Amino acid sequence: MYKVLLVDDERMILEGISTIVDWQSVGTELIGTARNGLEAYDFVAEHAPDIIISDIRMPGMDGLQLVAKVKETHPHTRFIMLSGFDEFEYAQIAMQYGVKHYLLKPCNENSILNALREIVAEYQMEESKEDFVQSMKANLQKVLPHVKEQFLKEFVTNKSYGSRDWDYYQDLFGLQVSGKKVRLLLFRLEDKFEYEHLFAVKNIAEDLLDEPLLSSTIAEQILILIEDQQEMGRLQEQIKEIRRIFTLYYKMDTTVALSEAGEIVEARRLYLQALDCLSHRFYLGEGGLITMRDILDSSMPNKADFVYDDDRILFPIRAGNWEEAEASIDLFHDQLIHSRLDIQTTKSYVIQLFISITRLCSEHQMNMYMGLIGQISQLETMQAIIQQLKQMASEITHANFEQNKNKHSQVVQKVIDIVNAELANAELSLNWVAHRMLYMNPDYLGKLFKKETGERFSNYVVTVRIKKAMDLIKHNEDVKMFELAEQLGFGDNPQYFSQVFKKIAGCAPSEYKKLSQ
Repeated sequence: MYKVLLVDDERMILEGISTIVDWQSVGTELIGTARNGLEAYDFVAEHAPDIIISDIRMPGMDGLQLVAKVKETHPHTRFIMLSGFDEFEYAQIAMQYGVKHYLLKPCNENSILNALREIVAEYQMEESKEDFVQSMKANLQKVLPHVKEQFLKEFVTNKSYGSRDWDYYQDLFGLQVSGKKVRLLLFRLEDKFEYEHLFAVKNIAEDLLDEPLLSSTIAEQILILIEDQQEMGRLQEQIKEIRRIFTLYYKMDTTVALSEAGEIVEARRLYLQALDCLSHRFYLGEGGLITMRDILDSSMPNKADFVYDDDRILFPIRAGNWEEAEASIDLFHDQLIHSRLDIQTTKSYVIQLFISITRLCSEHQMNMYMGLIGQISQLETMQAIIQQLKQMASEITHANFEQNKNKHSQVVQKVIDIVNAELANAELSLNWVAHRMLYMNPDYLGKLFKKETGERFSNYVVTVRIKKAMDLIKHNEDVKMFELAEQLGFGDNPQYFSQVFKKIAGCAPSEYKKLSQ
């Protein structure tokens, strides 16, 4: 029911209209009457009626003054003006205040009801329009988040968007960043995930970042547009906290790429920058924050040239020496990272090495390992690829070690036999033994010898020679020092022989001779 106030200075008119009009039939109710404009205005201030039926000519404050005053404080109140035949000029003034309904006295019930119907219809029409507008606004608020997401996705991936498009959408979204610098954050989850995880990262980031402008998901990654901050340390701490909270709840890490600062209309360029940063997780590893500064080295002209040399890795694997093999693989890894070749070229080098290593095992194992090449090529970080390579290389190396264990013992025993037979040979050395007697690689032979005897070859030879000298002195009183030096491979340098003897035996040969008599 719309509330009605009836105002007239004539009691009979007030009582007559109040009684004869069927107020409820047109959706109204009479809530009060007043005898003049002053009394009516006080009533309006307290009860705010929707419709006022008022005489024009009244003492104290006439109807026109009442209209003017009410319109100032209650602009939506409707009026029906009552006047005599000779007061039409007053009606014209009333119309200037927006009064549309004017009835001549005396007026009957039907004329009043018709006027009320028209005003009620006006109110209902306005309310219908308002309901429609509010409904549209409510619907817009529901879909606006999705519109924002879709717009950001299109804006960074569609080349045709420009500044005019942004001007329109920033008004729609209530954003004011024209002329300001912005950055793009790109989050990538580092494990198998569901949409729930993307939603969680997005919400955590929106809560912790300083008023993010827009956000979206693109190709299973989360993209967030933020206003550039002068204090980069604060932004880095916020990103670190986002990763910490997400990992705490979902046991999953994220890699974050951050573009440089730029104008909003450069969003596509900034997005490509963030993608470029993210791609370098292949070299930098999963987790953490990657910026353009981190990948600057990759474009430097003085980056190291990569030289592929698999022998230094294959040889210790074949020999069963995992310590040396692992060190060589780590060196291979470091050189590839430092060279910063394109990712496909880097993968091709690793796969080439992988294939070479598989040739060092049995045919059955080779077929099994070759089936892993497809998986390796799909791995997204250098760290993961090298880890897979190391696992395979370790298995093959330890298998070769078991196979070569007996062979190694035979080789070392052969070296010991040669040393005992060639003590007088001044040319006796590891190279001499390896090349002239066993035709083996000297470095490998030296490492194998040390591994099984616990002593370097050169130290072993000197020790054997001095022990032989001590035995000869003990059983031959007349032996001369120059003779011992010549018999034990020191040539014509008895002084050097004496120095070495003293270092190992703890005393000079002459002193040892006295002690042993």
